[in-house]
Amino acid sequence: MKFFSLFILFIMCTYLVAGQNIQNKENLLTDSDKESAVNSISRMLYENYIFPEMSLKMENYIKLKLSEHKYDSVSDPVQFAEQLTNDLQSVSKDKHIRVQYNPDQIRQMKKHNLTNDEEITQEYIDQLKTVNYFFKKVEILNGNIGYIDFRQFGPGDQIKDKVASVMGFVENCDALIFDMRYNGGGDPTGIQVISSYLFGDEPVHLNDLYYRPNDTTEEFWTLKDIKGKRMPDVPVYVLTSSFTFSGAEEFSYNLQNLKRATIVGETTGGGAHPGGMNIVDDNFLMFVPVGRAINPISKTNWEGTGVSPDVEINSTKALIKAQILALEKIKQNSANEKEKQNSDWLIESLSATLEDVNISPDLYKKYSGVYGERKIYFENGKLYYQRSGRQKFEMTPMSEDTFMISEIGFFRLKFVSDSSGNISEVIGLYSDGHTDNSLKNF
Repeated sequence: MKFFSLFILFIMCTYLVAGQNIQNKENLLTDSDKESAVNSISRMLYENYIFPEMSLKMENYIKLKLSEHKYDSVSDPVQFAEQLTNDLQSVSKDKHIRVQYNPDQIRQMKKHNLTNDEEITQEYIDQLKTVNYFFKKVEILNGNIGYIDFRQFGPGDQIKDKVASVMGFVENCDALIFDMRYNGGGDPTGIQVISSYLFGDEPVHLNDLYYRPNDTTEEFWTLKDIKGKRMPDVPVYVLTSSFTFSGAEEFSYNLQNLKRATIVGETTGGGAHPGGMNIVDDNFLMFVPVGRAINPISKTNWEGTGVSPDVEINSTKALIKAQILALEKIKQNSANEKEKQNSDWLIESLSATLEDVNISPDLYKKYSGVYGERKIYFENGKLYYQRSGRQKFEMTPMSEDTFMISEIGFFRLKFVSDSSGNISEVIGLYSDGHTDNSLKNF
């Protein structure tokens, strides 16, 4: 198994990385240490890196710097690892290549008789559970839109039960949003498991991975057997950012090329070379990209270019935009007039939040007060709404006089002025079209 991202390493041994970050004068590198590391890295790249010609260029570059004494001033092992990473990436432009100083983890890998991180240890399985298999948040958004935020693709056989429960939670939604904005990658079999819920019974070719060391190609298709309901016709939206990397890019790229999802956000990081973390020597590990993705439709991948979104927008606003697109699709597919009306209401609310509405503090202060059973507070530059005996909510401006409350999607509040310009009442606006008003207490 080849992991798609070096971020898996963090979860694999989180309690061991402290040694990487502590600068200890007793651990300063000698010239011999640095020469040994450079030679071992060069040999490892030559034997395994996906592009042999590029491995030679990287080797020549770091050996030249070593011979010219460019590394003489770097004796701290953490800094030396960072410098080697920068040098190797400057030649290859491959963001997956990374050298790491971590003797504690190396000892652990040797203890388990691992020369690289391909095998799954019990420690890693236990760590998966503590991070909820990388699922950060799953919820149903207004308009019956399923939202899934997860930060890493774990191995398919380890996460399949959790994926089944997550997808079961959203199986009756009218649209799905997968948040990849903070996902650094992971295992291609995890991508395979999750993707299988988005297609029908017939297997769909997702991606191929070619590995240079064994000159083999591994095909990835959707699975014939999954637990739960397939959702081949539910509209899918994938959120991306510049942080989205590796396996998260594959998930996005696969679905985009299969025309199964709309990608919303920013162009991704651009890493399409799978590999694993390998032992260089007793001090250093190196993530070596040994393969490359080959999409069955485009016949290429996203290495160096990233995945371009279908709808480009700042990643901080990508979720709002995706919700709007989903609601528009839901409305288009619906024959129910009440459902269409509700979609229009939610679209209007969300569209307002895409634009910054600037309201002066003086006007906010004018709005504060008691309106029958309703009370408006002005605190820390914001307005808050509270009905007698109920929870207090922050208000979000849609215009100068109309506000919404994200926790109460069916409700808005409009401020009304009298002929003298004083705020005289508020009108409650509801998604079903009815209204009520409350006069201001003076």
